[in-house]
Amino acid sequence: MSPGRGLTGFIVRRLLLGLVTLWITSVVIFAATQALPGDAARSILGRSATPESLADLRARLGLDKSVLTQYWEWISGIFTGDLGTSLANSLPVTEVIGERLVYTFFLMLIAGAISIPLGIALGAISARRRDSAFDQATSVATLGLAALPEFVVAITLAVIFSTTVFHVLPSVIVTEPGSRPWDYPRELVLPVITLIIAVVPYTARIMRASTVEILESDFVEMARLKGLPERRVLWRHAVPNALAPTFQITALNLAYLAGGIVVVEAVFNYPGIGLLLVDSVRARDMPTVQAIALLIAALYVVLNLLADVATILVSPRLRTSLG
Repeated sequence: MSPGRGLTGFIVRRLLLGLVTLWITSVVIFAATQALPGDAARSILGRSATPESLADLRARLGLDKSVLTQYWEWISGIFTGDLGTSLANSLPVTEVIGERLVYTFFLMLIAGAISIPLGIALGAISARRRDSAFDQATSVATLGLAALPEFVVAITLAVIFSTTVFHVLPSVIVTEPGSRPWDYPRELVLPVITLIIAVVPYTARIMRASTVEILESDFVEMARLKGLPERRVLWRHAVPNALAPTFQITALNLAYLAGGIVVVEAVFNYPGIGLLLVDSVRARDMPTVQAIALLIAALYVVLNLLADVATILVSPRLRTSLG
């Protein structure tokens, strides 16, 4: 079998496995939202609602149907692009989420474009200067930053740069209707820095460990014996081969951005899907909560598939095993 066919078969198998994973996740998400305390109809109408108005609203929202019927209507609607209607504002969920996705993806794009190359470069340089003062300082710093929850980093940055110490950056974002995230460059600084601090330590540490292992391999030693400069040995021979395990961590970090961004958006009042998820849980807007949770799960599956494919493409041994 040719490597191309082997890779295609691998992708098909992973896609099928991803679909099964998403189906199981959808069951868990639906069951979890159904188990939340409170009544969505009462949350909408308020405490002064009469039993008749509550029963009428439950009937219009389909809340009086059986759990299995509600799940089937929800999951079948996903395949037709119908995610239901938001209980908070009576708008289609796709419309509500679509407005927020632009903000979230833009924030993730900037944070990922900075943090991933920075983490790879930092890990590679630390491996080249192994056991030096720079390497030790980097290891301690990345370990300490990796132990900090993102909400601690976010609040600390807000205190330093927006309130107590300096007053140079806004701590919250106040948007106008019809605006786009790139219209607020100063407001993006603190959320982006928070996500960079959350991602870089993991990427740098796994890249350092992988690069150290590659630098001790036979083919790298052969490159040194040929008289190649150490910098060229590092960036041309060691780093490309050390990227394979780093791709897995990178995918997990990008997926983490999708999940961890919920806290960051809530702290900085950033109008993305993370803040929408928090607001929807408070309002018991179950269709919106279910759609966002399933969207984040789908992003996890897609990013892990892309990481596996990228790992195979940069690893001749894996390509040969598929062939």
